[in-house]
Amino acid sequence: MDEETRRNWEIITTPPGAEWSGRARYAAAMYFCQRGDMAPEVLEIYRICSRLDAEDPVSVLRRWKLGEAWIARLEAFRKGSG
Repeated sequence: MDEETRRNWEIITTPPGAEWSGRARYAAAMYFCQRGDMAPEVLEIYRICSRLDAEDPVSVLRRWKLGEAWIARLEAFRKGSG
């Protein structure tokens, strides 16, 4: 994995709560969507959550039953990097 991709994985897995974290996660989500790694409807959830730093977009995806493939990729990254 190249450095830019690794950095975007780190950003998109930023825990909710930190100031500007929602916007940072959204920027990383745009990166993954442009690469074709994320569905547009998943990106839309990240966009909605971008101004809500305390909101976890993955929790929203689960509640709305969207983005199962994306959630699986996130979980695989977290297991592999932790």
